[in-house]
Amino acid sequence: MLPESNPVSLPTALATELPDSGMRRRWLILLAIVVLVAAGSAVYAVSAFQSARSSQEADSPVDTVAADALPAAPFVMFRNTAPGQGFGQAATVLLADPTGQRALSGHACDRVYAVVNRVSCLRTKNEIPINFEATVYNASLDTDESWALGGIPSRTRISADGSLLASTVFVSGHSYATAGFSTETIIRGRDGTDHGNLEEFALISGGGRIKATDRNIWGVTFVPGQPDAFYATASSQGNIWLVRGSLKDRTLTVTASGIECPSISPDGTRIAYKKSVTGTLAGHRNIAVLNIASGTETVLTEQRDIDDQLEWLDASTVVYGVPRDESGQDSDIWSLAIDPAAQPSLFIEHAWSPAVVRQ
Repeated sequence: MLPESNPVSLPTALATELPDSGMRRRWLILLAIVVLVAAGSAVYAVSAFQSARSSQEADSPVDTVAADALPAAPFVMFRNTAPGQGFGQAATVLLADPTGQRALSGHACDRVYAVVNRVSCLRTKNEIPINFEATVYNASLDTDESWALGGIPSRTRISADGSLLASTVFVSGHSYATAGFSTETIIRGRDGTDHGNLEEFALISGGGRIKATDRNIWGVTFVPGQPDAFYATASSQGNIWLVRGSLKDRTLTVTASGIECPSISPDGTRIAYKKSVTGTLAGHRNIAVLNIASGTETVLTEQRDIDDQLEWLDASTVVYGVPRDESGQDSDIWSLAIDPAAQPSLFIEHAWSPAVVRQ
């Protein structure tokens, strides 16, 4: 048993042990400041939590219903950004009625993508410390599998047959326009195969290998009917390239420059992407479409700087998210025909990260 002793408060102990009265006063003032700052931080954290909770419990400005499965008819899945109940959840609307009632999945996602019977959800887990997770849901919206992510969710795609899933996260930084960012892009097979970080693939240009250590890969899109092939963005030393990847050969071959976040059309004949006006990571992005066979590029009329990965709505139209303001909390999905004279039009309000699913 420990011997009995008189309890001594920390301020009293400090005052007793410090010989100089002026030093005692300074320590006591510092201690008081620390206590006040800690109390203020706790009050702020509680207030912020209560504010966020109240905001998410408020009525939503859109018509919603709880979902227990993916729709049987063609649909669009997206991240619901409408304030109030359901904010941040993966949601769906019928493709035939994109402005109609949206079904909330009950699963919060930062980025989401879907095919007929599989959903990829990348999310931030607000725990201490904050961590990140990828979860795959089935057609009944039940969890099939999940795994830890190495950073902030950025992009995800699933091949049309559901056999491959790609995820991209920011290991450091949070924007492709930020100097010093670092990504991790991994492709996983439904059979459990992990193809590893694409930065470990050989990056080839003009027959030679680019050996720079600052390589980043993101924006994967899978080639329909070719289970080994995909396109992606590669960058190094400020340059960006469109690359064609091979899982079997573990190669990334440069096919064009100044191209970011490719999205291949359902028939595999065209690629829509963000085109850098400078050909580098810096500068404005336009939407453009490349005919793979002819090499003809068509730049579209969208004037806003787009930061989403495009998705094909049909054979002649793409859709993409555009933030409503600089906060990035709310956004809308817009559509744009691939005709150079076409103008963008609002497709789904309060939405982000679209995936068009045809049965």
